[in-house]
Amino acid sequence: MGLSIRETVRDWPGMLQIEDLTFNAWGRRFFDRASVTVPPGTKVGLVGRNGVGKSTLFKIILGEFQPDSGLVSLPKTARIASVDQEHPATPVSLIDTILAADIEREALNQELETAEPERMGEIYGRLIEIDADRAPARAGEILAGLGFSVADLTRPMAEFSGGWRMRVALAAALFAEPDMLLLDEPTNYLDLEGALWLEARLKRYPHSALIISHDRELLNNSVDAILHVSGEKLELYTGGYDDFEKRRAEKARLQLSAKAKQDAERAHLQSFIDRFKAKASKAAQAQSRVKRLAKLEPIAATIEEHVAPFHLPSPKRPLAPPLMHLTDATIGYGDDAPVLRDLNLTLDVDDRIGLLGVNGAGKSTFAKMVAGALKVRDGRMVREGRVQVGWFHQHQIEALDPADTPLAIIRRERPDDSESSRRAKLASFGLPFDKQETTVDSLSGGERARLLLNLVAMQAPHLLILDEPTNHLDIDSRRALLDALNDYGGAVILITHDRSLMELVADRLWLAADNTVKPFTGDMDDYARFVLDRSRQGKIAPGQGRERKGKRRAA
Repeated sequence: MGLSIRETVRDWPGMLQIEDLTFNAWGRRFFDRASVTVPPGTKVGLVGRNGVGKSTLFKIILGEFQPDSGLVSLPKTARIASVDQEHPATPVSLIDTILAADIEREALNQELETAEPERMGEIYGRLIEIDADRAPARAGEILAGLGFSVADLTRPMAEFSGGWRMRVALAAALFAEPDMLLLDEPTNYLDLEGALWLEARLKRYPHSALIISHDRELLNNSVDAILHVSGEKLELYTGGYDDFEKRRAEKARLQLSAKAKQDAERAHLQSFIDRFKAKASKAAQAQSRVKRLAKLEPIAATIEEHVAPFHLPSPKRPLAPPLMHLTDATIGYGDDAPVLRDLNLTLDVDDRIGLLGVNGAGKSTFAKMVAGALKVRDGRMVREGRVQVGWFHQHQIEALDPADTPLAIIRRERPDDSESSRRAKLASFGLPFDKQETTVDSLSGGERARLLLNLVAMQAPHLLILDEPTNHLDIDSRRALLDALNDYGGAVILITHDRSLMELVADRLWLAADNTVKPFTGDMDDYARFVLDRSRQGKIAPGQGRERKGKRRAA
């Protein structure tokens, strides 16, 4: 159903108040007497490890799940919007689909057609009050920011692929400007350019928002507070993600210090009780200490959840540079028009390349060529003959057999290894024994991504091509991937919407645009300004392709 907007009719102590929430499902407890209040107008990043219940909390807020106990309160008549899934493939045009998301404007315009003369003045007054005349321009600005062209505005929804219809659902939610906007990993189906635009847009969103995200830059630049889900509780921290990490670390330090003091007091009290409980002269004092010991509320030690590292072994035998050199190269598919032309690039043995460009500009096509899955059509490519390439892309996750298991997969990859060696390898990937014979369908997206990323790198390739490796990874897993990439000794080509990862991995930036790939002069801040300037002008980066339903996209 795409965009979901509903009104609430509950009493309101704040924009969102959760009191003593307890929720159990699927044989486990997600929340245990959890409480939090979100002030009106606050934009909140909802964070926590994969599987702790962030999406479940959204469903509770929306009324789709009923808590076992506790209360979730919202303002009376508050409009809440969530982007549940891609917008349906209807015959309605893109622009009309977005305009229809403003329910009040649509209703007023329809009423005008049959309204009595005395009512029309009131309707026109309200349309002026809500700035209805500006609605098409506002819708166009949002669509341009999310990567749609002017020509797309009149295309029916049925012509867009699922990924683009997901963007339509997000555009409709932003256009409707509900009192509470719920977004679950909104950057997962955006390219870097769309993520940069969304980051800026959310920063100036006029109402409350609750955003599940593992994008550190978005959480640092676009929200006012972080709501942390951990240990079946909810805790709100003001500021961005970096502020949250500092405060959580300080809280953990103080908690450990308090626990140490309490443990010392417990030991002292117990020692006195043990020594004097049998002596009549000290019995009253011993009993007093027994009562004091009973009243001491235990302070739990802060347990840092272990994050399994990524294993990206460096190539055993370095090759002579360059790994690849392109001169006036052209690449494409069959007899179709070339996707990329005039490629003049050199890739060295230790290069860290960040590949930029909007969806459809040719990034994936370029990656296929570098990986050896697509030949150069014209021009010249000199390639080191012994180069081994590890190539990770999202289609690998989608292509996994749901009935397969991690153990069966690694048996095919490592037929000569012993069973114990294979199981140890999977455990090092972050898949413990109980997950190794679980079907792929039962694994989380993060577990599947971990399995494939580690398998791709297992042969110690000279070049790693990573196409959106972080989509299913939480923030701590992304940091583990960053650490592994920094230790890896080969070359890397990185395509990602995660700006933080791009900034910390890439030494050089290449931009896919205008049917070619060229070095980009500047850093990620320069590129962010470039993208936002283009979006303010309502332009789409040159060379952006379009994927139509039922048609294979070239890039």
